[in-house]
Amino acid sequence: MSDRPQREPALTQPSGQSEALYAAQQKIYPREVPGRYRNLRTLATLVLLGIFYGLVWLKWDGRQAVLFDLPARRFYIFNMIFLPQDFFFLTWLLIIAALSLFFFTAVAGRLWCGYACPQTVWTDAFVWMERLTEGNRQQRIKLDKAPWNLNKLWRKGAKQVLWVSFGLYTGFTFVGYFTPVRTLFHELNGFSTGPWETFWVLFYGFATYGNAGYMREQVCKYMCPYARFQSAMFDKDTLIISYDAVRGEPRGSRGRGMAYKSEGLGDCIDCTLCVQACPTGIDIRKGLQYECIACAACIDACDSVMDKMNYPRGLVHYSTQSAIDGNSPHVLRPRTMIYGLLLGLLVVGYAYAVTHRSLVVLDVLRDRTAMYHETEDGLIENVYTIRLINKDSKSHSYKLSVTGIQDARIVLSNADLQVPASEVLSVTLRVAAPAPDKGGSHPVRFNVISTDQQHLQSASESRFFSPM
Repeated sequence: MSDRPQREPALTQPSGQSEALYAAQQKIYPREVPGRYRNLRTLATLVLLGIFYGLVWLKWDGRQAVLFDLPARRFYIFNMIFLPQDFFFLTWLLIIAALSLFFFTAVAGRLWCGYACPQTVWTDAFVWMERLTEGNRQQRIKLDKAPWNLNKLWRKGAKQVLWVSFGLYTGFTFVGYFTPVRTLFHELNGFSTGPWETFWVLFYGFATYGNAGYMREQVCKYMCPYARFQSAMFDKDTLIISYDAVRGEPRGSRGRGMAYKSEGLGDCIDCTLCVQACPTGIDIRKGLQYECIACAACIDACDSVMDKMNYPRGLVHYSTQSAIDGNSPHVLRPRTMIYGLLLGLLVVGYAYAVTHRSLVVLDVLRDRTAMYHETEDGLIENVYTIRLINKDSKSHSYKLSVTGIQDARIVLSNADLQVPASEVLSVTLRVAAPAPDKGGSHPVRFNVISTDQQHLQSASESRFFSPM
Protein backbone atom coordinates (compact mmCIF):
# COMPACT_ATOMS: atom_id res chain seq x y z
CA MET A 1 0.00 0.00 0.00
CA SER A 2 1.43 3.38 -0.95
CA ASP A 3 2.40 5.90 1.76
CA ARG A 4 1.56 8.78 -0.57
CA PRO A 5 -1.26 10.96 0.86
CA GLN A 6 -4.54 10.54 -0.90
CA ARG A 7 -5.90 13.51 -2.84
CA GLU A 8 -9.28 14.80 -1.75
CA PRO A 9 -11.97 14.49 -4.43
CA ALA A 10 -12.53 17.71 -6.33
CA LEU A 11 -15.60 19.73 -5.43
CA THR A 12 -17.96 19.98 -8.32
CA GLN A 13 -20.69 22.50 -8.99
CA PRO A 14 -24.06 21.57 -10.43
CA SER A 15 -24.28 21.95 -14.15
CA GLY A 16 -24.54 25.59 -15.27
CA GLN A 17 -23.33 27.03 -11.91
CA SER A 18 -19.96 28.49 -10.91
CA GLU A 19 -18.52 29.50 -7.54
CA ALA A 20 -17.58 33.21 -7.16
CA LEU A 21 -14.36 34.02 -5.36
CA TYR A 22 -15.79 37.22 -3.86
CA ALA A 23 -19.38 38.14 -3.12
CA ALA A 24 -20.73 41.09 -5.05
CA GLN A 25 -21.07 44.34 -3.12
CA GLN A 26 -24.71 44.89 -2.32
CA LYS A 27 -25.93 48.44 -2.92
CA ILE A 28 -27.21 50.17 0.20
CA TYR A 29 -30.30 52.32 -0.01
CA PRO A 30 -30.29 54.42 3.18
CA ARG A 31 -33.75 55.42 4.34
CA GLU A 32 -34.38 59.05 5.21
CA VAL A 33 -35.77 59.27 8.74
CA PRO A 34 -36.44 62.67 10.35
CA GLY A 35 -35.31 63.32 13.89
CA ARG A 36 -33.10 65.43 16.12
CA TYR A 37 -29.85 63.79 15.02
CA ARG A 38 -30.87 64.08 11.36
CA ASN A 39 -31.36 67.79 11.98
CA LEU A 40 -27.89 68.05 13.53
CA ARG A 41 -26.31 66.25 10.57
CA THR A 42 -28.16 68.50 8.12
CA LEU A 43 -27.00 71.59 9.99
CA ALA A 44 -23.40 70.31 10.03
CA THR A 45 -23.56 69.57 6.29
CA LEU A 46 -24.93 73.01 5.43
CA VAL A 47 -22.40 74.82 7.63
CA LEU A 48 -19.36 72.87 6.43
CA LEU A 49 -20.29 72.99 2.75
CA GLY A 50 -21.18 76.66 3.13
CA ILE A 51 -17.73 77.36 4.54
CA PHE A 52 -15.97 75.38 1.82
CA TYR A 53 -17.87 76.85 -1.13
CA GLY A 54 -18.33 80.35 0.26
CA LEU A 55 -15.00 81.13 1.88
CA VAL A 56 -13.15 80.97 -1.42
CA TRP A 57 -15.19 83.94 -2.75
CA LEU A 58 -14.65 86.16 0.29
CA LYS A 59 -12.38 89.18 -0.25
CA TRP A 60 -10.10 90.83 2.32
CA ASP A 61 -8.13 94.05 1.77
CA GLY A 62 -8.66 93.83 -1.98
CA ARG A 63 -7.51 90.21 -2.33
CA GLN A 64 -8.90 86.75 -1.75
CA ALA A 65 -9.34 86.18 1.99
CA VAL A 66 -7.99 82.60 1.98
CA LEU A 67 -5.45 81.79 -0.71
CA PHE A 68 -2.56 79.34 -0.75
CA ASP A 69 -0.34 80.81 -3.46
CA LEU A 70 2.15 77.98 -4.01
CA PRO A 71 4.13 79.53 -6.91
CA ALA A 72 4.72 82.70 -4.87
CA ARG A 73 5.11 80.63 -1.67
CA ARG A 74 2.68 82.83 0.23
CA PHE A 75 -0.35 81.72 2.20
CA TYR A 76 -3.02 84.31 2.93
CA ILE A 77 -5.53 83.74 5.72
CA PHE A 78 -7.55 86.90 6.20
CA ASN A 79 -5.14 89.54 7.56
CA MET A 80 -2.30 87.05 8.14
CA ILE A 81 0.39 86.16 5.61
CA PHE A 82 2.47 83.01 6.07
CA LEU A 83 5.74 82.38 4.25
CA PRO A 84 7.82 79.19 3.99
CA GLN A 85 9.65 80.29 7.16
CA ASP A 86 6.35 79.73 9.00
CA PHE A 87 6.06 76.09 7.98
CA PHE A 88 6.35 74.97 11.59
CA PHE A 89 2.89 76.49 12.19
CA LEU A 90 1.46 73.89 9.81
CA THR A 91 3.23 71.11 11.70
CA TRP A 92 1.88 72.51 14.94
CA LEU A 93 -1.63 72.60 13.49
CA LEU A 94 -1.41 68.98 12.33
CA ILE A 95 -0.39 67.90 15.83
CA ILE A 96 -3.43 69.74 17.23
CA ALA A 97 -5.68 68.00 14.68
CA ALA A 98 -4.30 64.55 15.57
CA LEU A 99 -4.65 65.14 19.30
CA SER A 100 -8.18 66.48 18.78
CA LEU A 101 -9.07 63.23 17.05
CA PHE A 102 -7.73 61.24 20.02
CA PHE A 103 -9.55 63.43 22.55
CA PHE A 104 -12.97 63.52 20.89
CA THR A 105 -12.81 59.82 20.04
CA ALA A 106 -12.03 58.92 23.66
CA VAL A 107 -14.98 61.04 24.84
CA ALA A 108 -17.62 60.70 22.11
CA GLY A 109 -16.52 57.87 19.83
CA ARG A 110 -16.71 58.48 16.07
CA LEU A 111 -18.20 61.96 16.39
CA TRP A 112 -15.97 63.16 13.54
CA CYS A 113 -17.12 60.38 11.21
CA GLY A 114 -20.82 60.92 11.83
CA TYR A 115 -21.00 64.69 11.51
CA ALA A 116 -17.87 66.36 10.10
CA CYS A 117 -15.86 63.94 7.93
CA PRO A 118 -15.72 65.17 4.28
CA GLN A 119 -16.76 61.71 3.09
CA THR A 120 -19.87 61.85 5.28
CA VAL A 121 -20.70 65.44 4.34
CA TRP A 122 -20.37 65.00 0.58
CA THR A 123 -22.10 61.62 0.63
CA ASP A 124 -25.01 63.26 2.41
CA ALA A 125 -25.20 65.87 -0.36
CA PHE A 126 -25.04 63.23 -3.12
CA VAL A 127 -27.71 61.08 -1.45
CA TRP A 128 -29.95 64.15 -1.25
CA MET A 129 -29.55 64.70 -5.01
CA GLU A 130 -30.26 61.02 -5.62
CA ARG A 131 -33.40 61.24 -3.50
CA LEU A 132 -34.44 64.40 -5.34
CA THR A 133 -34.29 62.72 -8.76
CA GLU A 134 -35.11 59.07 -8.02
CA GLY A 135 -37.42 59.30 -5.02
CA ASN A 136 -37.41 57.68 -1.59
CA ARG A 137 -35.83 54.37 -0.64
CA GLN A 138 -38.57 52.11 -2.01
CA GLN A 139 -38.80 54.11 -5.21
CA ARG A 140 -35.04 53.88 -5.76
CA ILE A 141 -35.04 50.13 -5.20
CA LYS A 142 -37.97 49.72 -7.59
CA LEU A 143 -36.34 51.97 -10.17
CA ASP A 144 -33.07 49.99 -10.15
CA LYS A 145 -34.96 46.73 -10.66
CA ALA A 146 -37.15 48.10 -13.43
CA PRO A 147 -36.17 47.68 -17.10
CA TRP A 148 -34.77 50.65 -18.92
CA ASN A 149 -37.45 52.98 -20.18
CA LEU A 150 -37.93 56.71 -20.72
CA ASN A 151 -38.77 57.37 -17.06
CA LYS A 152 -35.72 55.49 -15.77
CA LEU A 153 -33.45 57.09 -18.35
CA TRP A 154 -34.68 60.57 -17.43
CA ARG A 155 -34.31 60.05 -13.68
CA LYS A 156 -30.89 58.42 -13.92
CA GLY A 157 -29.73 61.05 -16.39
CA ALA A 158 -30.93 63.92 -14.18
CA LYS A 159 -29.06 62.41 -11.23
CA GLN A 160 -25.86 62.12 -13.25
CA VAL A 161 -26.15 65.73 -14.42
CA LEU A 162 -26.46 66.90 -10.81
CA TRP A 163 -23.64 64.64 -9.60
CA VAL A 164 -21.21 65.58 -12.37
CA SER A 165 -21.97 69.30 -12.07
CA PHE A 166 -21.60 69.24 -8.29
CA GLY A 167 -18.36 67.23 -8.53
CA LEU A 168 -16.85 69.60 -11.10
CA TYR A 169 -17.84 72.65 -9.08
CA THR A 170 -16.22 71.02 -6.04
CA GLY A 171 -13.01 70.56 -8.04
CA PHE A 172 -13.22 74.15 -9.24
CA THR A 173 -13.65 75.40 -5.65
CA PHE A 174 -10.74 73.29 -4.42
CA VAL A 175 -8.39 74.71 -7.07
CA GLY A 176 -9.77 78.17 -6.26
CA TYR A 177 -7.96 78.02 -2.93
CA PHE A 178 -4.62 77.75 -4.77
CA THR A 179 -5.33 79.89 -7.85
CA PRO A 180 -7.36 83.09 -7.28
CA VAL A 181 -10.91 81.88 -7.84
CA ARG A 182 -12.00 84.87 -9.92
CA THR A 183 -8.99 84.47 -12.20
CA LEU A 184 -9.70 80.75 -12.46
CA PHE A 185 -13.35 81.47 -13.31
CA HIS A 186 -12.37 83.75 -16.22
CA GLU A 187 -9.79 81.22 -17.42
CA LEU A 188 -12.39 78.46 -17.44
CA ASN A 189 -14.80 80.66 -19.36
CA GLY A 190 -12.10 81.29 -21.95
CA PHE A 191 -10.82 77.68 -21.93
CA SER A 192 -7.36 79.00 -21.07
CA THR A 193 -6.59 77.19 -17.81
CA GLY A 194 -3.13 75.72 -17.35
CA PRO A 195 -2.51 71.96 -17.46
CA TRP A 196 -2.14 71.57 -13.70
CA GLU A 197 -5.25 73.60 -12.93
CA THR A 198 -7.25 71.56 -15.45
CA PHE A 199 -5.89 68.31 -14.02
CA TRP A 200 -6.76 69.14 -10.42
CA VAL A 201 -10.25 70.42 -11.24
CA LEU A 202 -11.02 67.17 -13.07
CA PHE A 203 -9.21 64.93 -10.59
CA TYR A 204 -10.79 66.39 -7.46
CA GLY A 205 -14.16 66.54 -9.15
CA PHE A 206 -13.91 62.89 -10.22
CA ALA A 207 -12.75 61.86 -6.72
CA THR A 208 -15.76 63.60 -5.17
CA TYR A 209 -18.09 62.05 -7.75
CA GLY A 210 -16.71 58.55 -7.23
CA ASN A 211 -16.30 58.57 -3.46
CA ALA A 212 -19.58 60.28 -2.56
CA GLY A 213 -21.68 59.00 -5.44
CA TYR A 214 -20.69 55.35 -5.73
CA MET A 215 -18.18 54.15 -3.15
CA ARG A 216 -19.85 55.83 -0.16
CA GLU A 217 -19.77 53.40 2.79
CA GLN A 218 -16.97 51.38 1.17
CA VAL A 219 -14.60 54.29 1.78
CA CYS A 220 -15.46 54.16 5.48
CA LYS A 221 -15.32 50.37 5.70
CA TYR A 222 -12.31 49.51 3.56
CA MET A 223 -10.25 52.62 2.75
CA CYS A 224 -10.33 54.78 5.88
CA PRO A 225 -7.66 53.73 8.39
CA TYR A 226 -9.53 55.39 11.25
CA ALA A 227 -12.15 52.63 11.22
CA ARG A 228 -9.37 50.10 11.84
CA PHE A 229 -7.60 51.66 14.79
CA GLN A 230 -10.51 53.46 16.44
CA SER A 231 -10.98 50.62 18.92
CA ALA A 232 -7.54 51.35 20.34
CA MET A 233 -8.86 54.76 21.46
CA PHE A 234 -12.09 53.42 22.97
CA ASP A 235 -12.57 52.44 26.59
CA LYS A 236 -15.56 51.52 28.75
CA ASP A 237 -16.51 55.18 29.20
CA THR A 238 -16.41 56.16 25.52
CA LEU A 239 -19.76 57.28 24.16
CA ILE A 240 -21.09 54.75 21.64
CA ILE A 241 -24.41 53.92 19.99
CA SER A 242 -25.90 50.83 21.61
CA TYR A 243 -29.03 48.70 21.55
CA ASP A 244 -30.68 47.89 24.87
CA ALA A 245 -30.94 44.13 24.46
CA VAL A 246 -32.37 43.63 27.96
CA ARG A 247 -35.30 45.83 27.11
CA GLY A 248 -35.67 44.89 23.45
CA GLU A 249 -35.31 41.12 23.44
CA PRO A 250 -36.91 38.87 22.49
CA ARG A 251 -37.97 40.90 19.48
CA GLY A 252 -41.07 40.26 17.42
CA SER A 253 -43.84 41.93 15.47
CA ARG A 254 -47.08 42.90 17.17
CA GLY A 255 -50.03 45.24 16.86
CA ARG A 256 -50.26 48.59 18.56
CA GLY A 257 -51.76 48.32 22.02
CA MET A 258 -51.01 44.60 22.29
CA ALA A 259 -50.03 43.28 25.72
CA TYR A 260 -46.72 42.12 24.30
CA LYS A 261 -45.05 41.51 27.65
CA SER A 262 -47.56 38.82 28.49
CA GLU A 263 -46.49 37.17 25.25
CA GLY A 264 -42.86 37.24 26.39
CA LEU A 265 -41.77 39.89 23.89
CA GLY A 266 -39.45 42.84 24.34
CA ASP A 267 -39.87 46.38 23.05
CA CYS A 268 -38.21 45.72 19.68
CA ILE A 269 -40.89 45.03 17.06
CA ASP A 270 -38.27 43.78 14.56
CA CYS A 271 -39.27 46.38 11.94
CA THR A 272 -35.61 46.63 10.72
CA LEU A 273 -36.08 50.38 10.28
CA CYS A 274 -32.78 50.96 12.09
CA VAL A 275 -31.02 48.78 9.50
CA GLN A 276 -32.72 50.55 6.60
CA ALA A 277 -31.65 53.96 7.92
CA CYS A 278 -28.01 52.96 8.44
CA PRO A 279 -25.74 54.44 5.71
CA THR A 280 -23.27 51.56 6.12
CA GLY A 281 -25.93 48.83 6.20
CA ILE A 282 -25.21 47.33 9.62
CA ASP A 283 -27.62 46.03 12.24
CA ILE A 284 -26.91 47.91 15.46
CA ARG A 285 -28.82 45.22 17.38
CA LYS A 286 -25.85 42.91 16.85
CA GLY A 287 -23.66 45.21 18.92
CA LEU A 288 -21.03 47.84 18.14
CA GLN A 289 -19.25 47.20 14.83
CA TYR A 290 -16.31 48.95 13.23
CA GLU A 291 -18.50 49.96 10.27
CA CYS A 292 -20.63 52.16 12.54
CA ILE A 293 -19.87 55.85 11.91
CA ALA A 294 -21.99 57.06 14.88
CA CYS A 295 -24.32 59.11 12.69
CA ALA A 296 -27.25 58.18 15.00
CA ALA A 297 -29.63 57.56 12.09
CA CYS A 298 -30.67 54.32 13.81
CA ILE A 299 -31.58 56.28 16.95
CA ASP A 300 -33.89 58.57 14.99
CA ALA A 301 -35.45 55.55 13.25
CA CYS A 302 -36.02 53.61 16.44
CA ASP A 303 -37.35 56.64 18.35
CA SER A 304 -39.91 57.26 15.61
CA VAL A 305 -41.14 53.66 15.94
CA MET A 306 -41.24 53.88 19.73
CA ASP A 307 -43.34 57.04 19.44
CA LYS A 308 -45.83 55.29 17.16
CA MET A 309 -46.06 52.30 19.50
CA ASN A 310 -46.34 54.54 22.59
CA TYR A 311 -43.18 52.97 24.03
CA PRO A 312 -40.46 54.94 25.82
CA ARG A 313 -37.66 56.25 23.60
CA GLY A 314 -34.08 55.08 23.97
CA LEU A 315 -34.18 51.45 22.82
CA VAL A 316 -31.27 52.48 20.59
CA HIS A 317 -29.36 55.31 22.21
CA TYR A 318 -26.01 56.88 22.98
CA SER A 319 -24.45 55.14 25.95
CA THR A 320 -21.16 53.77 27.29
CA GLN A 321 -20.03 50.25 28.03
CA SER A 322 -19.88 51.15 31.72
CA ALA A 323 -23.54 52.22 31.68
CA ILE A 324 -24.50 49.06 29.80
CA ASP A 325 -22.76 47.00 32.49
CA GLY A 326 -24.67 48.89 35.18
CA ASN A 327 -21.79 51.11 36.33
CA SER A 328 -21.52 54.88 36.45
CA PRO A 329 -19.72 56.38 33.43
CA HIS A 330 -16.77 58.70 33.99
CA VAL A 331 -16.18 61.55 31.59
CA LEU A 332 -13.18 62.79 33.58
CA ARG A 333 -10.65 59.99 33.55
CA PRO A 334 -6.86 59.91 33.09
CA ARG A 335 -7.02 59.49 29.32
CA THR A 336 -9.41 62.35 28.63
CA MET A 337 -7.77 64.61 31.20
CA ILE A 338 -4.32 64.14 29.67
CA TYR A 339 -5.64 64.56 26.12
CA GLY A 340 -7.65 67.62 27.13
CA LEU A 341 -4.76 69.26 28.98
CA LEU A 342 -2.31 68.72 26.13
CA LEU A 343 -4.85 69.88 23.57
CA GLY A 344 -5.64 73.01 25.56
CA LEU A 345 -1.97 73.89 25.95
CA LEU A 346 -1.29 73.35 22.25
CA VAL A 347 -4.29 75.45 21.16
CA VAL A 348 -3.48 78.32 23.53
CA GLY A 349 0.19 78.20 22.58
CA TYR A 350 -0.66 78.13 18.87
CA ALA A 351 -3.02 81.08 19.17
CA TYR A 352 -0.40 83.08 21.10
CA ALA A 353 2.41 82.17 18.67
CA VAL A 354 0.35 83.13 15.61
CA THR A 355 -0.94 86.41 17.01
CA HIS A 356 2.45 87.44 18.45
CA ARG A 357 4.69 86.25 15.63
CA SER A 358 7.20 88.76 14.30
CA LEU A 359 6.06 90.38 11.06
CA VAL A 360 9.61 91.18 10.04
CA VAL A 361 12.44 88.66 9.86
CA LEU A 362 16.11 89.44 9.34
CA ASP A 363 18.54 86.79 8.08
CA VAL A 364 22.27 87.60 7.81
CA LEU A 365 24.74 85.56 5.77
CA ARG A 366 28.40 86.47 5.97
CA ASP A 367 30.46 86.43 2.76
CA ARG A 368 32.82 83.44 2.96
CA THR A 369 34.96 84.31 -0.05
CA ALA A 370 37.07 86.77 1.95
CA MET A 371 37.57 86.94 5.71
CA TYR A 372 38.03 90.72 5.64
CA HIS A 373 39.85 93.45 3.77
CA GLU A 374 41.45 96.73 4.78
CA THR A 375 40.44 100.08 3.31
CA GLU A 376 42.77 102.95 2.39
CA ASP A 377 41.84 104.81 5.56
CA GLY A 378 42.77 101.82 7.76
CA LEU A 379 39.30 100.43 8.43
CA ILE A 380 38.44 96.76 8.44
CA GLU A 381 35.49 95.72 6.30
CA ASN A 382 33.39 92.52 6.28
CA VAL A 383 30.81 91.77 3.58
CA TYR A 384 27.34 90.43 4.40
CA THR A 385 24.18 89.52 2.55
CA ILE A 386 20.97 90.27 4.40
CA ARG A 387 17.47 88.96 3.66
CA LEU A 388 14.72 91.17 4.99
CA ILE A 389 11.31 89.47 5.07
CA ASN A 390 8.17 91.59 5.44
CA LYS A 391 5.28 89.32 6.57
CA ASP A 392 2.88 92.20 6.96
CA SER A 393 0.05 92.92 4.52
CA LYS A 394 1.42 96.45 4.00
CA SER A 395 4.65 97.83 2.58
CA HIS A 396 7.18 99.19 5.08
CA SER A 397 10.45 101.13 5.07
CA TYR A 398 13.16 99.80 7.38
CA LYS A 399 16.33 101.17 8.98
CA LEU A 400 19.30 98.89 9.56
CA SER A 401 21.97 99.24 12.28
CA VAL A 402 24.81 97.16 13.72
CA THR A 403 26.11 96.79 17.28
CA GLY A 404 28.84 94.77 18.98
CA ILE A 405 31.87 96.46 17.36
CA GLN A 406 32.93 99.90 18.52
CA ASP A 407 32.41 102.66 15.92
CA ALA A 408 31.11 100.16 13.37
CA ARG A 409 29.02 101.53 10.53
CA ILE A 410 27.10 100.02 7.65
CA VAL A 411 28.18 100.92 4.12
CA LEU A 412 25.07 100.63 2.00
CA SER A 413 24.33 102.24 -1.36
CA ASN A 414 20.68 102.81 -0.51
CA ALA A 415 19.88 103.49 3.13
CA ASP A 416 16.11 103.27 2.54
CA LEU A 417 15.14 99.61 2.66
CA GLN A 418 11.65 99.60 1.21
CA VAL A 419 10.06 96.13 1.33
CA PRO A 420 6.63 95.54 -0.25
CA ALA A 421 3.97 93.51 1.53
CA SER A 422 4.81 89.81 1.90
CA GLU A 423 8.04 90.28 -0.06
CA VAL A 424 11.68 89.37 0.58
CA LEU A 425 14.46 91.89 -0.01
CA SER A 426 18.08 90.68 -0.43
CA VAL A 427 20.84 93.28 -0.06
CA THR A 428 24.64 93.00 -0.01
CA LEU A 429 26.37 95.44 2.34
CA ARG A 430 29.68 96.09 4.09
CA VAL A 431 30.37 96.71 7.77
CA ALA A 432 33.38 98.95 8.35
CA ALA A 433 35.04 99.48 11.72
CA PRO A 434 38.44 100.40 13.15
CA ALA A 435 40.63 97.39 13.81
CA PRO A 436 39.70 96.04 17.26
CA ASP A 437 42.42 95.83 19.90
CA LYS A 438 42.07 92.08 19.87
CA GLY A 439 42.04 90.45 16.44
CA GLY A 440 40.09 87.41 15.33
CA SER A 441 36.35 86.81 15.40
CA HIS A 442 33.92 89.13 17.15
CA PRO A 443 30.14 88.82 17.60
CA VAL A 444 28.02 91.48 15.90
CA ARG A 445 24.32 92.08 15.99
CA PHE A 446 22.28 93.47 13.12
CA ASN A 447 19.10 95.32 14.05
CA VAL A 448 16.28 96.37 11.78
CA ILE A 449 13.30 98.57 12.67
CA SER A 450 10.45 99.97 10.63
CA THR A 451 10.53 103.73 10.21
CA ASP A 452 6.74 103.99 10.14
CA GLN A 453 5.77 101.39 12.76
CA GLN A 454 8.26 101.10 15.58
CA HIS A 455 6.94 97.77 16.85
CA LEU A 456 8.09 96.06 13.62
CA GLN A 457 11.66 95.15 14.41
CA SER A 458 13.97 92.17 14.37
CA ALA A 459 17.61 91.24 14.95
CA SER A 460 20.14 88.66 13.82
CA GLU A 461 23.65 87.82 14.98
CA SER A 462 26.76 87.12 12.95
CA ARG A 463 30.57 87.34 13.23
CA PHE A 464 33.03 90.12 12.33
CA PHE A 465 36.61 89.14 11.44
CA SER A 466 39.71 91.32 11.83
CA PRO A 467 43.45 90.68 11.44
CA MET A 468 45.20 88.96 14.35
